[in-house]
Amino acid sequence: MLRQLERTKAQWSGYDEVIDYWLELRRQLLVEYYNVAGVAAKKKQTLPTKAELDRFCDYLVDYISTGHFKIYNMVMERWQSTGFSATKETDNLYFRIVDTTDPLLDYNDKFSAVDLDDDDYDATDFDQDMSAIGEWLEQRFELEDTLIRVIADSLAHPPGA
Repeated sequence: MLRQLERTKAQWSGYDEVIDYWLELRRQLLVEYYNVAGVAAKKKQTLPTKAELDRFCDYLVDYISTGHFKIYNMVMERWQSTGFSATKETDNLYFRIVDTTDPLLDYNDKFSAVDLDDDDYDATDFDQDMSAIGEWLEQRFELEDTLIRVIADSLAHPPGA
């Protein structure tokens, strides 16, 4: 996911401040994901601390809510100012991104309630949960990258230009 982020940044960084902001939030989330998942430096053999898990969940919720309540609104304002209006493609992408929200927030809820010291929750369960989160994030990021491309293309060629 970090390699894909780097490719996306290489293609779109500096193109638009909204996109730059969005990609920086994604980078921060991925750093926390890899820290908690134990992939950053070397594979952890133990569960993360509650503080590490809480920090990851905070970044996850911030990323999702910022996308829904700030980024998408900023994009729509930008589009409207250039005469652009949403298309079936952008609506479809948006709704597919939204479809990834509930599963990710469900993990946030699960981790908020889990006791990492409980013998019933072990590293295998955690690894499976983190793997599933990684798959949801990867799907979301692919959809967002497509949306970024559509946004950038539309801003480069506003209606009436």
